[in-house]
Amino acid sequence: MPEVVIPATELTAFATALLTGAGARPEHARTISQVLMWASLRGVDSHGVSRVPRYLELLDSGEANAAPDMRISSDVPGVAVLDADRAPGPVALTAATAEAATRARTSGIAALGVRRTVHTGAIGYYTSRLADDGLVGIAFVAGMPNMSYTGVRGRAVATSPLSIAVPADGHPPALLDMATAGIALGKIAQYRNSGTPLPEGVAATADGVPTTDPAIAKLPLPLGGAKGAGMSLLFELITSVLVGAPILASFHGDDPDGRVHRQNALLIALDPAAFGAAEAFTAATATTLDTLKGLPRADEATEIRYPGEGSAAVAEKRTANGIPVAPKVWDELLTAADKLNIQPPAATA
Repeated sequence: MPEVVIPATELTAFATALLTGAGARPEHARTISQVLMWASLRGVDSHGVSRVPRYLELLDSGEANAAPDMRISSDVPGVAVLDADRAPGPVALTAATAEAATRARTSGIAALGVRRTVHTGAIGYYTSRLADDGLVGIAFVAGMPNMSYTGVRGRAVATSPLSIAVPADGHPPALLDMATAGIALGKIAQYRNSGTPLPEGVAATADGVPTTDPAIAKLPLPLGGAKGAGMSLLFELITSVLVGAPILASFHGDDPDGRVHRQNALLIALDPAAFGAAEAFTAATATTLDTLKGLPRADEATEIRYPGEGSAAVAEKRTANGIPVAPKVWDELLTAADKLNIQPPAATA
C-alpha cells in the first residue's frame, strides 16, 4: 500500500472526530489534533498523526483522563502549578502555555509547572505559541524511563525533551526542539515500519547493547553519552521533583503506581519588554539570524539554516499540498474509524 496524502484541514477534522469518538471532550479533541497536526505539518511525523492511534489507546484504557479536572494553584504572581489530573498532554500544556503568557505579561517572567499529564506531544508547539505572542518560550518535559544512562544496564532515565523558541521580525521563530536521546522512540518505530537500518550509536537492545536493527532496538541512547543522560536526570529534578510528582524514583522503587504512564513539564515564558527590549529584541534577533545565514558556506550546496527554519518551510509545503501518512498509520486510522463508525477523508496516493 503506498503512502497517502490528506489535506491538513481534513486530516485534522478526521483526527478530531476519532478522538471525540474515543471519549475526549470535543474541545479537548480539537486541541490534541491541532498539536499533532502541527508536528505533521512541520515534518516531525514521529510526533504527528502517527500518534493518534496511541492517544485512542490512552483514552480507551483510561490512562488518559477523558474528563480531567485540571486545577491551577499559585502563591506568587510569576509561578503556578497546573495539576492536570491525567489530562492528555496537549490539553494540559496548551492551558499551561496560555497561563504562562498571561502571567509573563504581568510579571515579566512566568514559570508553570505541570504535573500528572499524559504524553505531551511535540513540545515545540507550546514554545512556538509563546514566540508567536512575542514572548520567549522555554520548556522541559520528564516522562517514564525509557532510555539508558551511563553505567546502567537497561532503562534508567527518560528521553526528556527541551524546547526554546525566540520571536524574530520577518522570520519564523528560532525554534529548538530536541530530546536528550540520539533518536526518539517514535522514529525507531518509523525505521522499523520501513525496514530501514538505524544510524550507528543511537539505539540499543533491551539489555543496552548498541544495535542498528530497528526490529530489536528497544532503548534510545543518550545524545552525547553522559551529557544527554545528565540533562535527562536534571530535567526530572526541575519538573517532576520540583512539583512533588517524582517519576524516576517511583518507577525504580516499590511504588505500586510507579509504572503508570505519566509525564510532568515546566514551561517558562519571558517577556522581552521586561528586559527593556520589546521591538528592539525581535529586530536584533532577526539581524542575528540573517548574520548567521550570511556567513561563508563550508559547502555551497548546503544552505545555512537556523533551528526551526527548515521545519517552517516544510509546513508551508504541506499546508499547500497535504500531509503524507505512512501506510501502516493510515491502516490503523481506518481501522479505528470503522470501529467508531466515522467516515474517513478521501486519500490521494
